Amino acid sequence: MLSPPEGWETAGAVPGVPLVDTALRAEAAPDAVRLSPADVPEILALISLTKPGPFLPRTVELGTYLGIRHRGRLIAMAGERLRPPGWTEISAVCTHPRHRGRGLATRLVRAVAAGIRERGETPFLHTAASNTGAIRLYESIGFTLRRRPSFMAVRAPGGPGNTTAKFS
Repeated sequence: MLSPPEGWETAGAVPGVPLVDTALRAEAAPDAVRLSPADVPEILALISLTKPGPFLPRTVELGTYLGIRHRGRLIAMAGERLRPPGWTEISAVCTHPRHRGRGLATRLVRAVAAGIRERGETPFLHTAASNTGAIRLYESIGFTLRRRPSFMAVRAPGGPGNTTAKFS
């Protein structure tokens, strides 16, 4: 694993698993709704409950985020985050614990991937190496392990507001 530059502080490290779409059946999810900045309080509550990874109040502005509601409440979501040329990351895939096992995450991942593919890009996603349930799910729907990096958050000299992600 790489070390941070001199004077920088390691804020945390997580072994990661990036997976790439190799055989995913991408398709629309008619029950999914597009999420917007107005949905951020509900999104943050679901993120806090399920802990799918980093998500800040403006993350929803990075790409299309879709959600599924039950009785008006957000119970599952997935969206787009990182966009290196030709690729788009599917992120924040999460389902409220009381609604798991119904295929909601799969439907949302397929729907987000459909939009990515329409732009001629390839979907990919990341998860922690310890999240074996998610890895099994992603592999079962058509994602393939790409490699096993470690993700490290580092703090630049000058204060706690200068956190940057780094991976090796």
